[in-house]
Amino acid sequence: MPVIPLRPLLEATEKYQFAQGAFNVNAVAQVKAAIEVHEMFRSAAILQGADLANGFMGGRTDFFNSTLEDKKAGAKNIADAVRKYGENSPVPIVLHLDHGKDFESVKAAIDGGYTSVMIDGSSLPYDENVELTREVVKYAHARGVSVEGELGVLAGVEDHVFSDASTYTNPLSAVDFFKKTQADCLAISYGTMHGAVKGKDVKLRKEIVIAIKECMKHERVFGALVSHGSSTVPKYIVDEINALGGDIQNTGGIAVSELKKAIDCGIGKINVDTDLRMAVTRNLREFFKYNPSKRDSASIGAVYQILEEKKNQFDPRVFITPIMDTVMYGNIPDDDVAAVVECMEKGVKEVLGTLIVEFGSVGKAPLVECATLEDMIERYKRT
Repeated sequence: MPVIPLRPLLEATEKYQFAQGAFNVNAVAQVKAAIEVHEMFRSAAILQGADLANGFMGGRTDFFNSTLEDKKAGAKNIADAVRKYGENSPVPIVLHLDHGKDFESVKAAIDGGYTSVMIDGSSLPYDENVELTREVVKYAHARGVSVEGELGVLAGVEDHVFSDASTYTNPLSAVDFFKKTQADCLAISYGTMHGAVKGKDVKLRKEIVIAIKECMKHERVFGALVSHGSSTVPKYIVDEINALGGDIQNTGGIAVSELKKAIDCGIGKINVDTDLRMAVTRNLREFFKYNPSKRDSASIGAVYQILEEKKNQFDPRVFITPIMDTVMYGNIPDDDVAAVVECMEKGVKEVLGTLIVEFGSVGKAPLVECATLEDMIERYKRT
């Protein structure tokens, strides 16, 4: 089954009233595991590479300093992995750019093989956000690629996205944004937050979702709504990390019950990243605890050393830099590296399996039209 654009999957979530989890991947092993678990549940898949994840996958270990050339190389590496493990998959798969920083970053992702992109102009004045998003839509739709915009600012930290405070999305502005940009979906601010520190007992402003959807129905405008910053940050995983020598404090996630209520109100795509990071980090710490002889391994001993040095970190990209050839290309030179890869794959499957079920996409893969980029080029021409 071909890797597809996002639009047909969004249309299925709207028609059949479920939400699709969108999960960030930062290594070939994570791509493989994510596809396998979606196949197991017969769910379509949205795999996301964040803008800086492309830089990391292009070999830039200090990914905050990623260049455009790094992102171009990384986008191709992620796309190659998705097609390697997904081209003949029985479920449709979308490869989506998360938080594209600017037009050139978006173009790099599309040229590298992404079938869907997000342009994040949420920090810009409204008119500039509209203009940037419209420019991206024009470029992407001409190539069959779907586009996500963002309106409203989420608090928290994720890669290059930083904000101390939230600005909730104005429902009337959301409808106007869809009309002016022709974006396929829109990330809104309604109480979620980026990162692992979201506060306790977060209550989502679901009335914002309801208001946007009602206004869109009235105006006969299509567009799916996206929930960013939606990691649940499972307490049991945090507790296990700390019991294994980590030092992760003051965490809080979005309750699954709150997300399910938001789905009922009209959220169609839910982004999750932190949960995957934590599960992989827990697995790495657990592996080295029960396999102490591997702490001095020539190939993975350096992974252990970084885990010990950076106890308050939970992003695997911090720890797996000693095995970048495996991260970028999936090469596994020995049994020790294979063990680390297994830690990564199991962490991905644990989190994704749970959320695929909770978000309601189990068994929905056959409901998604498997349109190609070429099909969508023609469809976009008619809109």
